[in-house]
Amino acid sequence: MPHPPSRHLAEGPRVGIRHFTHADAAEFTARARQSKDLHHPWLFPPDSVQTYEAYAARLIEDRTKAGFLVCERDPAGTSQDASGGSIAGFVNINNIVGGGFLSGALGYGAFAHAAGRGLMREGLDLVVRHAFGPMRLHRLEINVQPGNAASIALARACGFHLEGFSPRMLYIDGAWRDHQRWAITAENVTPG
Repeated sequence: MPHPPSRHLAEGPRVGIRHFTHADAAEFTARARQSKDLHHPWLFPPDSVQTYEAYAARLIEDRTKAGFLVCERDPAGTSQDASGGSIAGFVNINNIVGGGFLSGALGYGAFAHAAGRGLMREGLDLVVRHAFGPMRLHRLEINVQPGNAASIALARACGFHLEGFSPRMLYIDGAWRDHQRWAITAENVTPG
């Protein structure tokens, strides 16, 4: 029996990636609320339908941004449902610049039910390959607060290299926070 066509832009053994849609509001915000303890103090994804709508609209409409949902697949390797499977996390490419730079800045987060299962590693690898393939970018950067060990481990596991330290780089949770800069270029990614 043939499977329905996938909504995923790219697929691995356990996850697929697809763009955000407005229809994802209920599941995304429920998962964000369930994951507050995991995310705090590093990340504050939208946790109400109203804030999700504004967030998703920016990712959908702004050409300098691209948002990807990391969705679980069932053990047989097919999507769990017609929407592309339950949402395990997200990866956004912000500040996309063309011309001679061809780069973007990544932000990401796992949801609590998926944390520690390797799903975000697979999803981030898919996003990196998509960025260097169809999106034709050359460089991706991740800025991580030094105390966020899980996020640093994910960047390292996906082949990003530590480039430097930026004091008081981003305003998060009421204060200017230091960040480490991790980056990867297309030349450092094995086709696959």
